Amino acid sequence: MNGLAVIALFGPLSAAAPGAGGGLGMLLPILLFIPLLYFMMIRPQQKRQKQWQQMLANIKTGDRVTTAGGIRGVILSIKDDAIVIRVAPDNLKMEVVKSAIASVTTQDEPKAS
Repeated sequence: MNGLAVIALFGPLSAAAPGAGGGLGMLLPILLFIPLLYFMMIRPQQKRQKQWQQMLANIKTGDRVTTAGGIRGVILSIKDDAIVIRVAPDNLKMEVVKSAIASVTTQDEPKAS
């Protein structure tokens, strides 16, 4: 075969192969996936964690709480890292750590109209 036939069949030898510049094309989906992962998973979890910590910082005696184990009660006293709750129907007093509190319902006086 002569040189022109080789160039006609395979293209010039010095030219880059098709798809050789595809490194950016393969890297682009990964670069787009990282912000998507942040906004879909990490950011919402950080917001929930911040709200939960704010909820624990604002608890006071008389609030109704539900623990992570499903126990409901009324806060009697608050210590550094634990709270004492009264559980119905036998008015049982239990001490639980603050991190076990899943939700708080504040006891507000009903307003007379």
